[in-house]
Amino acid sequence: MNDAGIYHRPESEYAFLYNKDVMRIRLQTARNEIKKVGLISGDFYTFAEEKWYKKNEPMTKTYTTDTHDYWEIEVTAPHRRLAYAFCITDYSGDQVFYTDQGIFENEEDRLERDYLYFRMPYFQEIDRFKVPDWVAKTVWYQIFPERFYNGDPSNDPEDVAAWGSEKPTRENFFGGDLQGIIDKLDYLEDLGVNGLYLCPIFTSPSNHKYDTVDYYEIDPHFGTKQLFRELVEKAHERGIRVMLDAVFNHLGSSSHQWQDVILHGEDSAYADWFHIDSFPPRYTAIPDSEFAKEITYDTFSFNPNMPKLNTANPEVQKYLLEIATYWIREFDIDGWRLDVANEVDHHFWKEFHEAVLRQKEDLYILGEIWHSSQRWLEGDEFHAVMNYAFTDNIKAFFVEETISISQMIFGMNRQQLLYRDQTNEVSFNLLDSHDTPRILTLCKGNKELMKAVLTFMFIQKGTPCIYYGTEVGMEGEMDPDCRRCMIWEDQDEDLRNFFKQLIALRKQFSEIFSYRTMTWHYDDDKKTFSLTRSYKETTLTATFNQGEYYEVEKEGRRVFGQNYHENNGYQLQPNGFIIEER
Repeated sequence: MNDAGIYHRPESEYAFLYNKDVMRIRLQTARNEIKKVGLISGDFYTFAEEKWYKKNEPMTKTYTTDTHDYWEIEVTAPHRRLAYAFCITDYSGDQVFYTDQGIFENEEDRLERDYLYFRMPYFQEIDRFKVPDWVAKTVWYQIFPERFYNGDPSNDPEDVAAWGSEKPTRENFFGGDLQGIIDKLDYLEDLGVNGLYLCPIFTSPSNHKYDTVDYYEIDPHFGTKQLFRELVEKAHERGIRVMLDAVFNHLGSSSHQWQDVILHGEDSAYADWFHIDSFPPRYTAIPDSEFAKEITYDTFSFNPNMPKLNTANPEVQKYLLEIATYWIREFDIDGWRLDVANEVDHHFWKEFHEAVLRQKEDLYILGEIWHSSQRWLEGDEFHAVMNYAFTDNIKAFFVEETISISQMIFGMNRQQLLYRDQTNEVSFNLLDSHDTPRILTLCKGNKELMKAVLTFMFIQKGTPCIYYGTEVGMEGEMDPDCRRCMIWEDQDEDLRNFFKQLIALRKQFSEIFSYRTMTWHYDDDKKTFSLTRSYKETTLTATFNQGEYYEVEKEGRRVFGQNYHENNGYQLQPNGFIIEER
């Protein structure tokens, strides 16, 4: 038995309270080596009296990666405290006893030693990782406000270009605004989305607004606070939640705080609001570039116009926390998406978590982190992160064709296993955004492929997001090209109708797509696979074909599909899929 492959960590993603009475426990073992795992558990205060160590409950193998298998079980405890250990059996019949103090031979005198067991001393409800219930039922629509719709030409920038008349750059403007979003709420309601994620709307000189000047004001080219209040109220009337984007990592260089530092140097009241190595702060510009070199202060990337905030400074903390709670209190927003979240200290995010949830207990906190994020997802900072690492595996198989089906599944599983189930259920899944090439461009204009990959993403755990215009076939390379003006004339109606059906499917079966695990069957050579999800009384099976023609038996009621011929079964064409309810 490969002892090195066995791993468990208490009070982590391997052992956590799922609800106030139920604890979920995971165990890692070397792949394809262990035949069965039993959990030995009970109240450590009744150890001698009840002798519960003489029996165990079988655990279920739920996830597999290229190197490990993972076993899971749900347990309750009458007195809300638990001691537990694992009895592990390999295919040769050898058994070990895995405990808090190591791995031992499975002998009864070892089982009788109560000090060896892992402990959950008490099921502390206040410490349990909680997420807003509504998020798992939400289909998001991301809007880059400057490019969605120009509803009020009177507030356009002086140098505004005609809508869609030229390609987007980092400097040009087209006049999109909040009135434009209000004007298109009927369109969004008809599409079926029930969550809006808005890129920054605060005062800023740029078209993207990630260089904030004043967090308390709506950019005048977007509208007014009253208009934003109207947007939120009208969205809520339609059952649509609203999430704002905040940049608390850095300020724009034209902010009054940074300008005061430029003017007064070390004597500025804001000198310690930033990370400045020497005064006066300076840099050497790189010709024809937004970046610089020889910068004497910390910035976002190497952009001298985005000086990094010192969030360890109590004055900065107070300033940002007041902003975060202001927009919840005054405008009833439903979520914060936090830009460059991994470059801000954990202490601040813990303060942020407490402050915003005191204001609104079911607010969604989403961090922009592109890599493994366990430290931010312990229950006292974010609810979820933008799940790029998870969906990158999907794109690598479907779009880039650089990995096999099994490698895709292993990669997706590996990401799921980094976090507690609560986080996986509300992770923000997306295939394109304002920071990436558009998915149709990655698919080289192949709309059938795009439909297949989007459908597959929509049926995963987590809350799916559509980048504005994807539903009507918009394309675009890496930013700024992916930030083109929304197409409002000559839309691809067939594609938009497909999205309406896909969104309706997700909302109809949101519970089954959100909870528990799935069963996979796949053939790497034929490039076909199926996954089955069961929850409560419902079972769905989805079969995808990315190879040649593939025959599928008909076993239930078809609820969704594309590129198939139906007879006694289904013949799936390339980029074809069938979803059946059984």
